[in-house]
Amino acid sequence: QVQLVESGGGLVQPGGSLRLSCAASGSIASISSMGWYRQAPGKQREMVAKLISAPGADTPYANSVKGRFTISRGNAENTVNLYMNNLTPEDTAVYYCYVDGRAIGATRREYWGQGTQVTVSS
Repeated sequence: QVQLVESGGGLVQPGGSLRLSCAASGSIASISSMGWYRQAPGKQREMVAKLISAPGADTPYANSVKGRFTISRGNAENTVNLYMNNLTPEDTAVYYCYVDGRAIGATRREYWGQGTQVTVSS
């Protein structure tokens, strides 16, 4: 199995910054993509940003976060960071780390973290 542990959420004022981190662990055979989704109250879960493992792959971002958020690999293996700048109240949501990958001896599937709350408010 694959476990995801997120950290870094919290309360921030509009215009502020936060960094979210996610570490994947367990019997990981391969990761096809790793990134972040978010879900605001009353809204559907949406992709925020993700890193795709295929060589030369683009790094997709939600249009609403382009130019403000940056996703990057962490220093440790199978970790990813999301740097969020110039936050607005519309960024308030539960942020979920996800992995599209395969555990040893298992078929490819999606794995999800427990979610971390980001609240942007004055």
